[in-house]
Amino acid sequence: MLLVLCLGLVACPRPVQPPPPAPSVPPPSSAPSSPPPDSATDFYEIDTQASVVHIHVFRGGTLARLGHNHVITSRSVTGRAWLHPRFTASGFELSFPVAELVVDDPQARQAAGSDFPPEIPTADQEGTKKNMLRPEVLDAQKYPKVTFRSASISGSLQAPRITARITIKDVSREVVVPASIALNGKRLTARGELEILQTEFGMKPFSVALGALAVQDRLRVRFDLVAVKR
Repeated sequence: MLLVLCLGLVACPRPVQPPPPAPSVPPPSSAPSSPPPDSATDFYEIDTQASVVHIHVFRGGTLARLGHNHVITSRSVTGRAWLHPRFTASGFELSFPVAELVVDDPQARQAAGSDFPPEIPTADQEGTKKNMLRPEVLDAQKYPKVTFRSASISGSLQAPRITARITIKDVSREVVVPASIALNGKRLTARGELEILQTEFGMKPFSVALGALAVQDRLRVRFDLVAVKR
């Protein structure tokens, strides 16, 4: 989950189709799930080399045409998942370091589609990362990690219904996570996407010129995770 998370704006001449509204946040559950203490539980460790999280950041404001969208990527996801014969007892706990987030990787931008044209100048990438790590946004020095933990799981492996507890800057929110899960031998994969609002996690979206050029509050998070059975 996730996780999110990433901000900044620089020039790009094309308009953008804003993302659809984020799903409503469910009420908090009583407690995050934890592995059942029995031998029936199978544990899977995240394969960091094969896992990735992409965060899509969208420009906004009346001068949005002068800015551009960004893809923020984490290839440093760590954690574990567990599967139990009783699927509702399954869960996960994941995290990634914000200081290792990559801004506008060319391959990530190409894969993200036409709203993310290539050739972002290196200086702009560096400026975006500096902005997103500052205290008003991710505050990387004080809060070095973003964490995702299962809050509730229902349904089945083929049709899961997942609510995750996302923690950014010591602020936790529960978010419904649409995802597909597959088990192939010792490999467990999970793919999906969700949307979050920066302001719900104590982050202030970047803006200049009295908001005429700004980052939208809404972030789209896409994940492709692989875990291997221990």
